[in-house]
Amino acid sequence: MSAALLNTAVRAARNAGKLITRYVGRIDTVKITQKKRHDFVTEVDKLAEQEIIGTLTDAYPDFAILAEESGARDGAAADKPVWIIDPLDGTTNFIHGIPHFSVSIALKAKDQLQIGVVYDPIRNELFTAIRGEGAKLNDRKIRVAPGAQLQGALVGTGFPYHQYDYLDRYLAILRQITIRTSGIRRAGSAALDLAYTAAGRLDGFWEFNLQAWDLAAGALLVQEAGGIVTDFNGKQDYMTGGDIVCGPANAQREMLQIIKQVGGN
Repeated sequence: MSAALLNTAVRAARNAGKLITRYVGRIDTVKITQKKRHDFVTEVDKLAEQEIIGTLTDAYPDFAILAEESGARDGAAADKPVWIIDPLDGTTNFIHGIPHFSVSIALKAKDQLQIGVVYDPIRNELFTAIRGEGAKLNDRKIRVAPGAQLQGALVGTGFPYHQYDYLDRYLAILRQITIRTSGIRRAGSAALDLAYTAAGRLDGFWEFNLQAWDLAAGALLVQEAGGIVTDFNGKQDYMTGGDIVCGPANAQREMLQIIKQVGGN
């Protein structure tokens, strides 16, 4: 059953990816609207989401949906499996012609993430995970960076850009992590940052105030690749709270300690 679910999610992600890439280099033809401060949506986001939902619901009509642009269907009820969808994670990159964005699809059932798919249509990189069965990149097993510590690490993050009431806290954390690492990357797609952490390309990742669709698939990828994923209190509330810190055990523990000490609770 898990393999069938994953195959359906992969098919939906690839279909959306084909649609998205048709508009690369043609952004002047795409309608863009602003949802809120510094948060944009294009008609491509909406078309890709429709494509994903159509593929998923054709195969599993009784499952609930939680999607970035269209919201919840069937109430995303706790007693139903729910697909969690970000049709175009990295919309700002897409609008500006930066070829770094992704499709993210996860399945949550019995209060646990079961399936995770993050697809980069530009590089044709498909990151997948099934709970208890590991994580893969284009069908090859991936693992978080072995033994990675914060000293000398390359760490991903996302800057606050919707609301600035915790900007000072973020900058204090950023400063302390920066001086302990070999570099920080802010690439603009949280789903890909998490996938890169799962693949060992990044040695860790942290960000404030994400939505469930931003992090669901990527969080499962990191877990299934042997990493640790928590909220800023070291607990498992990242799906609802939106704050996430993850990576190999040593690096994650050091980042979490800094966040607690410097950033407060």
